[in-house]
Amino acid sequence: MARDNYGFQKRRRELAKKKKKEEKRLRKLAKANPQAAENTDEGVGEAAAADVPAESQAAPADVEGGPVETDH
Repeated sequence: MARDNYGFQKRRRELAKKKKKEEKRLRKLAKANPQAAENTDEGVGEAAAADVPAESQAAPADVEGGPVETDH
């Protein structure tokens, strides 16, 4: 019989809490300062992208070993 992966479930709950907290912060910011909130709405997509684990983000094909030094 398969066992539950409680660590995975905990991580999902933590991410959900973090997302909800960020949305609440943005709502409060929008309520306090409507003009500044328009600029922060663009940052929501960046915050969501930061929550994605590094394994699922594809690295560019040309960046295999790091920076390449050339002698000029």
